[in-house]
Amino acid sequence: MPRTRTLAWSQLKIGILAVAAFALATMMIFAVGGDAGLFSGNYHLKTRFPNAGGLASGSVVRLAGVNVGAVDDLYFDGAVVEVVLRVNPDVANKITDQSIAQIGSVSLLGEGAVDISASSHGTPLVDWSYIRSGKTPGQIADVAENATQTLAAASALIDDLRAGKGTVGKLFTEDQLYLQLSGVVKATEDVIVAVKQGKGPAGTLINNQAAARNLERALANLDTVTTNIAAGKGTLGTLLNDDALARSLTTTTDNLRDVSAGLKNGQGTAGKLLSDDGLYNRLDSVVQRLDTVVSTLNKGEGTAGKLLQDKELYDNMNGAVSELRGLLAEVRKDPKKYLNVKVSIF
Repeated sequence: MPRTRTLAWSQLKIGILAVAAFALATMMIFAVGGDAGLFSGNYHLKTRFPNAGGLASGSVVRLAGVNVGAVDDLYFDGAVVEVVLRVNPDVANKITDQSIAQIGSVSLLGEGAVDISASSHGTPLVDWSYIRSGKTPGQIADVAENATQTLAAASALIDDLRAGKGTVGKLFTEDQLYLQLSGVVKATEDVIVAVKQGKGPAGTLINNQAAARNLERALANLDTVTTNIAAGKGTLGTLLNDDALARSLTTTTDNLRDVSAGLKNGQGTAGKLLSDDGLYNRLDSVVQRLDTVVSTLNKGEGTAGKLLQDKELYDNMNGAVSELRGLLAEVRKDPKKYLNVKVSIF
């Protein structure tokens, strides 16, 4: 009889442990399902996604990264998936019409979750309201799509190269372009070799230390000149740094501008000469008459012309002048001989 009681107590202990384990497992399931567990009230939201992204009933719902509920149901509504969310009512005031629901993941294995952004602005959503959905950046599907597009672009590029399109494609397919490029490379190598051997100005500059020192001195002198100019030394430095000289040059430029404007407007003698046709015509007439006079003189016409052109007349005038000069000399020597004045008084 005692043995029977022992067996019953052992079985009772096993039963108690089984019930406790079942209760613990149930509590853990509801805890994993979110804070809206067994003992919470009901607060439901809806959202729509074009792609469920691995969501299932019981998937975690997170608010700003904190587990606050679980996915209650999923079903198709036309071409989109409508998702029913069961959320802890304690956080209802943090979910407003400014919040956005996005599909996230719990782990790297791709287990889906719904991430809701918390918002302190806007109107809190009531029970069974729709929350806006958004696309989560950096999803594996997006990465795969980008990789596929990149591979497609690379494949198209390779096909173009094989077809000889573009400069690189022609380089791969056209022998003439390859030979030209080889010639350019060979010529470049020859230039480099010549420079290394000290040939030409570049080679001399690189290999001749005296030339390098001369260039260094020239650069040093140029640096000194630019430093002096910057310091306002010399004419150019004064021109660049002296405000008074700059103002004087500006004034001179303004005066020249005024003079040119006056000439253009016909002001003054020079301006009238440039713009007054009457004055120009008179000057042209005077020049023409002067040209006529000069032409007449050159032809020997008139007294002045004959004086310039007739040698005999020139010799006669020259002789007369010489005789007059001699007579004046004799008069100076003996004035009484030529100036004899007799005065008689009646």
